[in-house]
Amino acid sequence: MDKIIKKKDLDAFKEKGNRLLFADSVKIAVQAGTCGIASGAQEIFDFLSGQVSSGKFVLSRTGCIGLCKREPMVNVSVPGSVTVVYADMTKKLTEELLKSWIKGETPVKNSLMTLDDALYANPLKDLKLPSGHAKYRDIPFYKKQEKIALRNSGFINPHNLSEYIARGGFYTLFDVLNGQDSDKIIDEIETSGLRGRGGGGFPTGRKWRSCRNAKGDKKYVICNADEGDPGAYMDRTVLEGDPFSVIEGLAIGGYAIGANEGYVYVRAEYPLAVETLKQAIETARNHGLLGKNIFGTDFSFDIRINRGGGAFVCGESTALMASIEGNVGEPRTKHIHTVESGLWEKPTTLNNVETWANVPAVVNMGGSEFRKIGTKGSAGTKVFSVVGDIVNSGLVEVPMGMTLKELVFGVGGGIPGNRKLKAVQSGGPSGGCIPADKADIPIDFDELVKVGSMMGSGGLIIMDEDTCMVDVARYFLSFLVDESCGKCTPCREGTYQLKQILDRITRGEGKPGDLELIEEIAQVTKDCSLCALGKSAPNPILSTLTYFRDEYKAHIEKKKCPAGVCKALITYTIIPEACTACGKCLKSCPASAIEGGKKVAHRIIPEKCTKCGICFDVCAFDAVKKV
Repeated sequence: MDKIIKKKDLDAFKEKGNRLLFADSVKIAVQAGTCGIASGAQEIFDFLSGQVSSGKFVLSRTGCIGLCKREPMVNVSVPGSVTVVYADMTKKLTEELLKSWIKGETPVKNSLMTLDDALYANPLKDLKLPSGHAKYRDIPFYKKQEKIALRNSGFINPHNLSEYIARGGFYTLFDVLNGQDSDKIIDEIETSGLRGRGGGGFPTGRKWRSCRNAKGDKKYVICNADEGDPGAYMDRTVLEGDPFSVIEGLAIGGYAIGANEGYVYVRAEYPLAVETLKQAIETARNHGLLGKNIFGTDFSFDIRINRGGGAFVCGESTALMASIEGNVGEPRTKHIHTVESGLWEKPTTLNNVETWANVPAVVNMGGSEFRKIGTKGSAGTKVFSVVGDIVNSGLVEVPMGMTLKELVFGVGGGIPGNRKLKAVQSGGPSGGCIPADKADIPIDFDELVKVGSMMGSGGLIIMDEDTCMVDVARYFLSFLVDESCGKCTPCREGTYQLKQILDRITRGEGKPGDLELIEEIAQVTKDCSLCALGKSAPNPILSTLTYFRDEYKAHIEKKKCPAGVCKALITYTIIPEACTACGKCLKSCPASAIEGGKKVAHRIIPEKCTKCGICFDVCAFDAVKKV
């Protein structure tokens, strides 16, 4: 017989969860998302696992709290006090600090902050802030963030249902199924102004209502977790750190549109996310939160996982659905929208991970409250993976309307080495490059489009003054050429021809008329391609041509790369007056392309030089120049 969970069961889970989150003994939680594990978190967790039998502390694990640059991180909670987060941890340092932790002490060494914000407040005890520790809201990286989609990541154990419920989880679903009409739920989503966080920014409520009103005996909801943008890991982090929020969001969406079955399409390259989600679905199912007659109502709902094979084009809705059906992942024309004829030609609602994670929070706080956050046209917050030439690389969630400049310099800490910001690439490989002089624009779906870019799923690549924008465009075109399914001629041939021209330009073989030809091919590709991959593929080229045209001209007319990146267009030389004849470059050169001796200024032999740049990197006297 299927288990029926009631309100009192949720209350019991909540009480248990609070006692797990805020244990009566010292609790140590290792942030063990993919980024943490890659930095050594698993070694720390394994060490602590071997020590936990002493009974002097309890051990748990969480997802990532966002500041990936400072991984591995360890959260230490002492009864009656707040949680202290330690950064840049190692096994050796953990062993050293453990002696203090088990005594109830929290040394300042390697302490990053205390989670004393109301978001993390302990409901069971009067908190005492340890002296000498920085507060969560005083850390510049977190100060201006507002966490909704990431509200639990880095704090709860993603495998523990009780901890999710202690944070308010599944109470929203209970309220929805016990007394709220499905149309009212869609009304709240529409009022909230929530737009899809997966790329296009389509109004979520409008999509749900269209699917709700579509004719069909069977309907589906799908979570798109096929996150393929280079440098993007927003969806992965949510699935690894807070999978129950996505499950609850899917269940609410299923109820709202009249679907009893949901799918999560997740890329197979995310093994930890897949396993965490799989366990969460099984746990929810075993406790009656998925399956038949949820909360004793007549609503039944379940979720299946489908693994993608790594095809970027399967992030497109119709290609994704074709893949779930067992067909080749190719897009189809959308003369009939997927909300009317999607998966197996049935009405289907598809949103990405971040959107579904937002749903329980939106319904809980109410659409009008959610709409107070962000801008008029882009309500709420947005999660970004901020990578590239930036001090604090990591995952951030900020209110819509924050400027790019504020995100880069206020949250991200600016550019390393006091170098200048050159551009921000937003929207993934199909997004545009926004120059530094446009960085005052607000982060908003419509404002980003105005400057030739787009929100996309939330990848932000920060580029400093040493970046070649022609090479950047070439890189993204190379990616898109490889990922094009080849079904339609404009995308298949257009992206290939654009890449060929860019390859020539970066090799110093550019010729008059190339820029005009690029613009012509790009426009045809944009106008005539079948799906969004081809339609947006020219964005990196068109945006860089708009803002960095002189850089293209230098490559073509002067055969020079101003940033000194394109190998064919640069030359390394040693300034005799600056050379101390230390011999370091000579010994390091893999091509034996440097000659010289003791007290004899060195010289680079042009015919042998492979332009690897090692001499430039190892010279401590600034004698090697790149021209």
